[in-house]
Amino acid sequence: MIQALRDLLLFFERDLQIARTYRGPFVLELVEALFGAALFYYAARFVDSPELRQALPYGTSYFAYSLVGFVFFDYLNAALDTFDRSIIEARDAGTLEPLLTTQVSLTTILIGSAIYPFVVTTLRIAVYLAWGAFLFGFPLGAANWPTVLVVLLASLLAFSGLGILSSAYLLLFKRGNPAKWLILGVSSVAGGMLFPVSILPDWLQVIAYLNPITYALDAMRAALLDHAAVPSLAKPILILMLFAAILLPVSLLAFNWTLRRTKVTGTLTHR
Repeated sequence: MIQALRDLLLFFERDLQIARTYRGPFVLELVEALFGAALFYYAARFVDSPELRQALPYGTSYFAYSLVGFVFFDYLNAALDTFDRSIIEARDAGTLEPLLTTQVSLTTILIGSAIYPFVVTTLRIAVYLAWGAFLFGFPLGAANWPTVLVVLLASLLAFSGLGILSSAYLLLFKRGNPAKWLILGVSSVAGGMLFPVSILPDWLQVIAYLNPITYALDAMRAALLDHAAVPSLAKPILILMLFAAILLPVSLLAFNWTLRRTKVTGTLTHR
């Protein structure tokens, strides 16, 4: 256990050292977050209407609703992209085969590769919310932070299974997984990112409730905007954990099978 934690720390330190050589993007992201928060604030003022307010959870402004949806959707995007990017960067640097043939467990490698991107995504989201609160009245005081952390953990576990499946596809076929972009596209509409699922046609609502992002966004909005406690969000949290319990083992088995397959065929480092 201690060795596994040390290995995870080494992965994080590696990614941090790489990121420190590119400091410019950090400053640019601060500015981007400011204009992103402003975009949703002024767009919300433009589209706000009695019909829209009626569809939103009681007491929630459309600005707060849409900003949470937009920034938290970043976690799904990060989960679907992180593992793919780690493989591509390691392959381009010539370290993929040594990394995947070490004595470090496959689970440790996958988790270690995801820690830094998820930390950066969390910091980026914090900057968005901070700008929203400081300049545009986003109600950070309504948040229940312990619940936010629980929802965040359950969401990342559920999303990561999809990301590992995508990386297995990349490892086997040497190209990006088209299903990844389909998932992001469908989720942006049928996931409650910018508008309530309840206003969608019935057939899209069925798709929405088969998607973990729907439960993640509902729970995160309740935790951030309505001070909801964990017991009151037991249903969406349990559903997210159910997604994780199914997707994570399946994705790890798929990745492990793909890894063995590429070693047998000698195509592990092929592009």
